[in-house]
Amino acid sequence: MPIRIQTADFDLSTELLDLRRSNPKIGAVVSFVGAVRDINAGSSVAEMTLEHYPGMTENALSAIVEQAKARWEIVDALVIHRVGPLMPMDQIVLVAVAASHRGEAFSACEFIIDYLKTDAPFWKKEQTPEGARWVDARDSDDAARNKWR
Repeated sequence: MPIRIQTADFDLSTELLDLRRSNPKIGAVVSFVGAVRDINAGSSVAEMTLEHYPGMTENALSAIVEQAKARWEIVDALVIHRVGPLMPMDQIVLVAVAASHRGEAFSACEFIIDYLKTDAPFWKKEQTPEGARWVDARDSDDAARNKWR
């Protein structure tokens, strides 16, 4: 269960191939890649800076993945989350789940990203024409997480 917090970009093909190679029982890999948008809440976004709490963030992500493993029969999961300054179109996060069958992989991947958005200690600051602003979790993020309860 690799969990990585990093400033560097990641190569989706390489990461998925490495995950899939880990076990011959894997029949499905489902992934989600989040990217920086150039507009949010009606304002253009020139840059986003992501901050985190080292140690606590990795522990929170590991706990989320463990919850997914307890709910679904998955072989492995990978979470890569970038921090630092990011530009529009940059990749922010990769969640990938490997399982024997696609249904388990799809559900677990969605669960992990839904919980990551609300429960992992990341802070986003956007640079807009109006100035810098911190981004709060959206009600839709809470609703997505709450459907799993």
